[in-house]
Amino acid sequence: MPGFLLIAHAPLASALRQTAQHAFAEAAQRVYALDVLPDLPVEESLAQARVLLAHAAAASPHGEVLVLTDVFGATPSNIAQRLAEGPQVKVVTGVNVPMLWRVLNYAHEPLDALVGRALSGATQGVMQIAVSRPQNQAARRVHDQDHHQHQQ
Repeated sequence: MPGFLLIAHAPLASALRQTAQHAFAEAAQRVYALDVLPDLPVEESLAQARVLLAHAAAASPHGEVLVLTDVFGATPSNIAQRLAEGPQVKVVTGVNVPMLWRVLNYAHEPLDALVGRALSGATQGVMQIAVSRPQNQAARRVHDQDHHQHQQ
Protein backbone atom coordinates (compact mmCIF):
# COMPACT_ATOMS: atom_id res chain seq x y z
CA MET A 1 0.00 0.00 0.00
CA PRO A 2 1.46 3.34 -0.98
CA GLY A 3 1.46 6.57 0.94
CA PHE A 4 -0.35 9.55 -0.53
CA LEU A 5 0.72 13.18 -0.81
CA LEU A 6 -1.68 15.94 -1.83
CA ILE A 7 -0.06 19.12 -3.13
CA ALA A 8 -2.42 21.93 -4.10
CA HIS A 9 -3.11 25.63 -3.84
CA ALA A 10 -4.08 26.54 -0.27
CA PRO A 11 -6.41 25.40 1.27
CA LEU A 12 -7.36 22.65 -1.20
CA ALA A 13 -4.84 20.00 -0.13
CA SER A 14 -5.90 20.19 3.52
CA ALA A 15 -9.57 20.21 2.58
CA LEU A 16 -9.12 17.09 0.43
CA ARG A 17 -7.26 15.39 3.29
CA GLN A 18 -10.16 16.16 5.63
CA THR A 19 -12.55 14.73 3.05
CA ALA A 20 -10.42 11.59 2.86
CA GLN A 21 -10.51 11.25 6.65
CA HIS A 22 -14.28 11.57 6.58
CA ALA A 23 -14.83 8.68 4.16
CA PHE A 24 -11.70 6.51 4.59
CA ALA A 25 -10.44 7.05 8.13
CA GLU A 26 -8.08 4.05 8.08
CA ALA A 27 -6.49 4.77 4.69
CA ALA A 28 -6.38 8.52 5.35
CA GLN A 29 -3.70 7.91 7.99
CA ARG A 30 -1.30 7.58 5.04
CA VAL A 31 -2.47 10.82 3.39
CA TYR A 32 -0.30 13.92 3.79
CA ALA A 33 -1.18 17.39 2.53
CA LEU A 34 0.79 20.42 1.46
CA ASP A 35 -1.10 23.65 0.90
CA VAL A 36 1.05 25.81 -1.34
CA LEU A 37 0.82 29.38 -0.10
CA PRO A 38 0.98 32.26 -2.58
CA ASP A 39 3.62 34.25 -0.68
CA LEU A 40 5.98 31.39 0.14
CA PRO A 41 9.04 30.97 -2.09
CA VAL A 42 8.87 27.86 -4.26
CA GLU A 43 12.06 26.44 -2.75
CA GLU A 44 10.50 26.54 0.74
CA SER A 45 7.38 24.77 -0.52
CA LEU A 46 9.60 22.19 -2.24
CA ALA A 47 11.51 21.61 1.02
CA GLN A 48 8.21 21.07 2.86
CA ALA A 49 7.07 18.71 0.10
CA ARG A 50 10.25 16.64 0.42
CA VAL A 51 9.67 16.22 4.17
CA LEU A 52 6.05 15.15 3.62
CA LEU A 53 7.12 12.81 0.81
CA ALA A 54 9.52 11.11 3.23
CA HIS A 55 6.69 10.68 5.75
CA ALA A 56 4.36 9.28 3.09
CA ALA A 57 7.07 6.86 1.88
CA ALA A 58 7.70 5.73 5.46
CA ALA A 59 3.96 4.98 5.80
CA SER A 60 4.21 2.54 2.88
CA PRO A 61 5.71 -0.94 3.25
CA HIS A 62 7.53 -0.54 -0.08
CA GLY A 63 8.26 3.19 0.14
CA GLU A 64 5.83 4.01 -2.68
CA VAL A 65 3.98 7.31 -2.87
CA LEU A 66 1.20 8.54 -5.12
CA VAL A 67 1.30 12.34 -5.36
CA LEU A 68 -1.94 14.05 -6.38
CA THR A 69 -1.86 17.70 -7.39
CA ASP A 70 -4.44 20.18 -8.61
CA VAL A 71 -3.56 22.02 -11.84
CA PHE A 72 -0.97 20.93 -14.39
CA GLY A 73 1.66 23.60 -14.98
CA ALA A 74 0.90 25.52 -11.79
CA THR A 75 3.31 25.78 -8.84
CA PRO A 76 1.94 22.76 -6.91
CA SER A 77 2.22 20.58 -10.01
CA ASN A 78 5.75 21.82 -10.70
CA ILE A 79 6.74 20.99 -7.12
CA ALA A 80 5.19 17.52 -7.46
CA GLN A 81 7.08 16.87 -10.69
CA ARG A 82 10.34 17.64 -8.93
CA LEU A 83 9.52 14.93 -6.37
CA ALA A 84 8.95 12.20 -8.97
CA GLU A 85 12.40 10.65 -8.89
CA GLY A 86 12.39 6.93 -9.66
CA PRO A 87 9.62 4.36 -9.90
CA GLN A 88 8.60 4.69 -6.24
CA VAL A 89 6.83 8.03 -6.80
CA LYS A 90 4.03 8.66 -9.31
CA VAL A 91 2.32 12.03 -9.90
CA VAL A 92 -1.22 12.59 -11.18
CA THR A 93 -2.64 16.07 -11.70
CA GLY A 94 -6.25 17.28 -11.72
CA VAL A 95 -7.12 15.94 -8.27
CA ASN A 96 -10.76 15.97 -7.25
CA VAL A 97 -12.80 14.13 -4.62
CA PRO A 98 -13.82 11.21 -6.88
CA MET A 99 -10.17 10.66 -7.79
CA LEU A 100 -9.07 10.72 -4.18
CA TRP A 101 -11.84 8.42 -2.97
CA ARG A 102 -11.16 5.98 -5.80
CA VAL A 103 -7.47 5.61 -4.96
CA LEU A 104 -8.21 5.29 -1.25
CA ASN A 105 -10.84 2.66 -1.95
CA TYR A 106 -8.27 0.64 -3.93
CA ALA A 107 -5.25 1.57 -1.78
CA HIS A 108 -4.24 -2.10 -1.53
CA GLU A 109 -3.43 -2.22 -5.26
CA PRO A 110 0.06 -1.65 -6.72
CA LEU A 111 1.16 1.92 -7.41
CA ASP A 112 0.90 1.64 -11.21
CA ALA A 113 -2.67 0.33 -10.91
CA LEU A 114 -3.56 3.23 -8.63
CA VAL A 115 -2.49 5.70 -11.29
CA GLY A 116 -5.12 4.18 -13.60
CA ARG A 117 -7.68 4.21 -10.77
CA ALA A 118 -6.93 7.89 -10.16
CA LEU A 119 -7.48 8.80 -13.80
CA SER A 120 -10.70 6.81 -14.11
CA GLY A 121 -12.03 8.09 -10.79
CA ALA A 122 -11.45 11.68 -11.82
CA THR A 123 -13.06 11.39 -15.24
CA GLN A 124 -15.95 9.13 -14.23
CA GLY A 125 -16.72 11.41 -11.29
CA VAL A 126 -17.40 14.39 -13.56
CA MET A 127 -20.77 14.35 -15.30
CA GLN A 128 -23.77 16.47 -16.06
CA ILE A 129 -26.83 15.56 -14.03
CA ALA A 130 -30.49 16.63 -13.87
CA VAL A 131 -30.47 18.94 -16.87
CA SER A 132 -34.23 19.35 -16.54
CA ARG A 133 -36.84 18.87 -13.84
CA PRO A 134 -38.48 15.45 -13.80
CA GLN A 135 -41.96 15.58 -15.36
CA ASN A 136 -43.80 14.68 -12.18
CA GLN A 137 -42.40 17.53 -10.08
CA ALA A 138 -43.82 21.02 -9.89
CA ALA A 139 -41.64 24.05 -10.50
CA ARG A 140 -40.11 25.65 -7.43
CA ARG A 141 -40.75 29.27 -6.69
CA VAL A 142 -37.73 31.53 -6.99
CA HIS A 143 -37.01 33.53 -3.85
CA ASP A 144 -35.13 36.24 -5.68
CA GLN A 145 -36.74 39.67 -5.35
CA ASP A 146 -36.19 40.46 -9.02
CA HIS A 147 -37.06 36.94 -10.20
CA HIS A 148 -33.84 36.82 -12.21
CA GLN A 149 -31.28 34.07 -12.07
CA HIS A 150 -28.02 35.09 -10.46
CA GLN A 151 -24.88 34.77 -12.53
CA GLN A 152 -21.71 33.58 -10.79
